[in-house]
Amino acid sequence: MKIVFLDSSTLADTDLSPIAALGELVTYDTSTAEEARARVGDCDVLIINKVIVDRELLQAAPRLKLVCEAGTGINNIDTDACEAFGIPVKNVAGYSTSSVVQHAFMHLLSLCGSAPWYDNFVKSGEYSRSPIFTRLSQPIVELDGKTIGIIGMGTIGRKMAQVAEAFGMKVQYYSTSGTKHCTDYPAVELEELMKTSDVVSIHAPLNAATRGLIGAPQLALMKPSAYILNLGRGPIIDEQALADAISEERIAGAGIDVFSAEPLPADNPLLHTKHPERLRFTPHTAWGSADARDRLVKCIAEHIRNAGI
Repeated sequence: MKIVFLDSSTLADTDLSPIAALGELVTYDTSTAEEARARVGDCDVLIINKVIVDRELLQAAPRLKLVCEAGTGINNIDTDACEAFGIPVKNVAGYSTSSVVQHAFMHLLSLCGSAPWYDNFVKSGEYSRSPIFTRLSQPIVELDGKTIGIIGMGTIGRKMAQVAEAFGMKVQYYSTSGTKHCTDYPAVELEELMKTSDVVSIHAPLNAATRGLIGAPQLALMKPSAYILNLGRGPIIDEQALADAISEERIAGAGIDVFSAEPLPADNPLLHTKHPERLRFTPHTAWGSADARDRLVKCIAEHIRNAGI
């Protein structure tokens, strides 16, 4: 059995031996569409993360028996074409929940505590030259008693809620599907959530209901003291509208891990705000703790074993 991983560099230095033990594993750091078609001719199992799997790629892989998505979202895979070719598609759900939630609170705590400013104050030597033992020049905001509004109360959203409660926060949520399936916390309409939340945290998938969900009208409803986090998908937020809200100091800040185009183009408006100190960015890394990646690889290996190829 030949297993081809077309963009293995997306998993960095993750140990792939659980997959390699199942057959001949061939990895490529990255693959263009043309390169991908040239590399799948004799593969039985295809592993991809962000490479597009379309009809043309499937036609170039006559032996293909299984497509494994190295992640949860499968919007890069033409599932209709896979079904037409009789090729099952397997993704991995739930492996990154703890990683994403921890990452979200990393951004939030950094924003609330003005962490980069205080870190630089000490490392720059300014603290050593200070005549007093402390410095409180930048805001330090407590989460206790504040309200977090979670957009998308799936597995990650529920874990966010639990951790938020540990900080003493009140939780409410908006269901992007319209189904208020979680009874542990109050479900509210989006307008109410944006108006009343001190923190808005997005953990929804990208679909017709969520694309552009948060635009200028929704951001205008937020408190000037509120923060917004996006660890769902980039196009859920209108990035120009968010950049404007930051530049005009209409919200306190934002933590962003996902973008409408990735890698982030140099001309993205979020890179050119008047108040970059109100922003925390990471390059779509919330899912990728070492532990989460190990779980991901083990799940992919399990999918391949269960396929009986």
